[in-house]
Amino acid sequence: MAERWAQLSLMEQMANIGSEVGRTRSARESHPERFQGAFYRALDLFDRTLADERWRGRRFEIARARELFCAASMGQDMYHTSLADLERYFMQFAMAAALARQL
Repeated sequence: MAERWAQLSLMEQMANIGSEVGRTRSARESHPERFQGAFYRALDLFDRTLADERWRGRRFEIARARELFCAASMGQDMYHTSLADLERYFMQFAMAAALARQL
């Protein structure tokens, strides 16, 4: 997976993270085991993206999104950001990636 991940653009990587954020949100209340799996997969994708040298100038934004994701997933409201808010944020990357594929 690491090799394939390294071939994706930042928009594609962030869109994939967003998919796991959405899965985390969907499973949070009713499927604890799915929630945990999606949560850890999202963290893994965040960490892979943060480790990608191509995005070193964007690490602050990526790390902040990871921090907000962790807080929202644990039910903390200190940032006043929900998983639904983050899902909308990441949807922008999915749309940008889709547009880029069409070009």
